[in-house]
Amino acid sequence: MTQSVPETFKGFGVDKKENWNKPKLVEYKHKQINPHDIVLENEACGLCYSDIHTLQSNWGPYNRNDLVVGHEIVGKVIAVGSAVTQFKVGQRVGIGAGNSACRECGRCNHDNEQYCKKMAGTYNNVDPRSNGYVTQGGYSSHSIADEQFAFAIPESLPSTAAAPLMCAGITVFSPLIRNLGKDAKGKTVGIIGIGGLGHLAVQFANALGAKVVAFSRSSAKKEQALKLGAHEFVATGEEKDWTSKYDDEFDFILNCASGIDGLNLSDYLSVLKVDSKFISVGLPPAKEQFGVSPFTFLKNGVAFGSSLLGSKTEVTEMLRLAAENDIKPWIEEVPISEENCSKALERCVAGDVRYRFVFTEFDKAFN
Repeated sequence: MTQSVPETFKGFGVDKKENWNKPKLVEYKHKQINPHDIVLENEACGLCYSDIHTLQSNWGPYNRNDLVVGHEIVGKVIAVGSAVTQFKVGQRVGIGAGNSACRECGRCNHDNEQYCKKMAGTYNNVDPRSNGYVTQGGYSSHSIADEQFAFAIPESLPSTAAAPLMCAGITVFSPLIRNLGKDAKGKTVGIIGIGGLGHLAVQFANALGAKVVAFSRSSAKKEQALKLGAHEFVATGEEKDWTSKYDDEFDFILNCASGIDGLNLSDYLSVLKVDSKFISVGLPPAKEQFGVSPFTFLKNGVAFGSSLLGSKTEVTEMLRLAAENDIKPWIEEVPISEENCSKALERCVAGDVRYRFVFTEFDKAFN
């Protein structure tokens, strides 16, 4: 260690799902600091809908009764482990939804560490490399992560703009760059859902050079989608013949919608080119499922799949592209407190945000 770390951290935690919208100030012992770990003093954290799914137990039970969520974290490095080579004290760094991995498997060694079978998430996950500690998230004074899951923030990106890129940004960027490449000129991509994920996907797909078609159920967000960089807009609930218009048009479709109710997967698969992919990154409650048949894929040989976060290599490329092209999330800054956490969580569930909340003023909340 190059600087002392407080024995306990503070955060806004929840004890059970019935109180999902009532976080309280809690104090807890931090996990052990391993040789490749860095410690951040947090200064900003985005609110991701994953936080809500976790707090409401939509994806599974709580693993501790003072659960602190948040995995779109930006802060300053205050300490580094003995084996850390990529960061120094004082650097501004981001942490996303991944926290640590085995560092030894084929996935870790081939830019797929986010798919490591032993990866620990940033909150509510048991970390096998820290004596089974259940991880705590970024609505807190400090965070700890393996340096492989931490990312240097370019100077031109404010912390509040960088925070949502740590999860929402890389969640859409990884499948875009894996399926379109760094130069997507001449390719057409569809983005479904203009929300916390989709509004970033439109910007990144545009910056990669693709023709971007934004999909939404109604035309309410048409003006915003075009402002974000979409070249065309389809309101699927209003334009009944859109599949004919876009027949054999898309090289790739990315689903960013958080729910699947009313999403006709067959329609979207039908407009893909042969051998193209439909990738879904919006995660609904675990009980919701897509309905498909082998015949759904048969006529144009398409593939359906999902994507988890992104590798460090991809995050680095994403941050470079964002800095060079002035790609920023549309955010509302919220000084972090019990009351403001509660209000932001409730407003997010109600859809009352365009398009991401970012908690700020951590120094005031935790001093």
